[in-house]
Amino acid sequence: MQIHGPVKVHGPQVVNAPHQNSVSRPQAVNGGLQQVDQLDISDEARAASEALETAPMRHERVAEIRTQIANGTYETSEKLEAAFDRLLDELG
Repeated sequence: MQIHGPVKVHGPQVVNAPHQNSVSRPQAVNGGLQQVDQLDISDEARAASEALETAPMRHERVAEIRTQIANGTYETSEKLEAAFDRLLDELG
């Protein structure tokens, strides 16, 4: 295919021809020392992770509670009172 006009179009070229893959090398930082990525995990996050690993999920209990919620029988005044008391203990 040839196109003639004010703009010169080159013939077929390989897509990767003008590009060369080069491996980037880390440059020296701070007098020859390289920086190292660091991950800090808070004590709270570590405790939450350990709790998830050690406490097995009780699938039967979860299914039972979901059924109670769907039926509208889960929230009782006793459960709400106990939850409120625990919240006040945590805040106070």
